[in-house]
Amino acid sequence: MDVHGHCDPKFDRVRQLLQRNISSGEEIGASICVNVAGTNVLDIWGGFKDANCSQPWEEDTLVLVWSTTKCLTNFAALILVDRGLLDPYEKVATYWPEFAANGKENVEVRHFMSHNAGLPAWEEPITLEELYDISKGAAILAQQKPWWTPGTASGYHAITQGHLIGELVKRITGKSLRQFIEEEITGPLNADFHIGAPQEDWGRIAELYIPPQTPLHNTQSQLDPESIAARALATQYFKDGATTTAEFRNAELGACNGFANARSVARSLCPISMGGTVDGKTFLSPKTLNMIFYEQSHVKDLVLLNHIRWGIGFALPSKLSSKPWIPQGRVCYWGGYGGSIIIMDLDRKLTIAYAMNKLGFGTQGTARTEEYVTAICKAIDS
Repeated sequence: MDVHGHCDPKFDRVRQLLQRNISSGEEIGASICVNVAGTNVLDIWGGFKDANCSQPWEEDTLVLVWSTTKCLTNFAALILVDRGLLDPYEKVATYWPEFAANGKENVEVRHFMSHNAGLPAWEEPITLEELYDISKGAAILAQQKPWWTPGTASGYHAITQGHLIGELVKRITGKSLRQFIEEEITGPLNADFHIGAPQEDWGRIAELYIPPQTPLHNTQSQLDPESIAARALATQYFKDGATTTAEFRNAELGACNGFANARSVARSLCPISMGGTVDGKTFLSPKTLNMIFYEQSHVKDLVLLNHIRWGIGFALPSKLSSKPWIPQGRVCYWGGYGGSIIIMDLDRKLTIAYAMNKLGFGTQGTARTEEYVTAICKAIDS
C-alpha cells in the first residue's frame, strides 16, 4: 500500500519511513502533517483503516486520537482567558461555586490545565453512563476530596480534565465544550477535528488495533495498589470495544474522544504555533500565548510516573523528560494513548501532527512517533 499526499522533497525521508512502517506492519494506517507558517509542507497518509488490511486509509479518514484531544480543550480555555472571561490564577469556585466542597476551595483554574488539581480519576466507581453524562460526571468531581494538596504535584487527569474544563466553559459561555470548539476553533479554521464523532462520519473512522499486551499491564502489576498511580490506572473505562459504540461516539469527552487525522489536528492547533493568528483571524494574543510557558510543575508525575514539565494547558520540553526528541525552545506539546501527537514550535512557526490506528504504549509518543519527529526536525534544520 503506497503512501499518498503532498511531500516537499526535503521531507522525503519521512515519507520513506511511513512507507517502510506500513510495508513491515509496524503501522496499519497513519497520517503525518507538517505545517510551517500556515502552509502544509508535508501532508501524507497511507495504509489501512482496518486491522484486516482490506480498507485503505483515505485522505479524509478519521481516527480516535485519545488525549491529543486535550490540546483542543485547553486551547478553548485559553481563548476564554484571552477574552478576559477566565483567569488561570483565579479560584475555580469563583466560576463554579459547588466545586469548593471537600477542601477544594483553593484550587485554581491553572491546576485543571496542568494536571495539578488532585482529581486524576473518580474516587468511587462510575459507570460509563455517568461518565458520558458530562454534567453528572463533573458534579461528582465537584464533591470529591482531592487525592493530594492541589498545586503541589502533578498527576495526569486522563479522563477528568475534559469534564473539569468543559464545566468551566459551559458555566462561562452557556455553551457545551463541543459547541464552543466548533464555533470558535474548528469551524473558523475549517478543521475536520471533532469532540465525539457525528454519525454521518462514522464510515470514515479507522478501526483501532490495540496489541493484546502492552507495558501498561506490567506497570500496573508492579505498583502498590494503594498508590495514586495504581488507583488512577485501575479505572480503565473503555474496555471491550466501548470506543466503537454509539454512546462513546456521541459523548463529549474533552480529554479523550477526539476524532481527527494529522491534517486536522495540525490545522486546529497551528494558531498557537503561528503566534495566535491564522488567515487574518486572531485566536490568542501574545500575552495569552506567553502564559502557556509559565511552568506549573516539573516533577515526576504521580500517575504517569515520569518527569513532565507542565505549562498552562500543555507539556513543555524538559531535559529530565524521557522524550529527549521533543524539540527544545518555545515549544509546547501533548499526545494521545498509542502514539498520536501534536507539537507546536512557536520559534519556527512549526506544527507537527501524527495520528495512527495501531497503538503503542504511552501518551507522549512511541518509537514510531520519535522516528517521524526526529526526521522532521532534521529536515527543518537542514
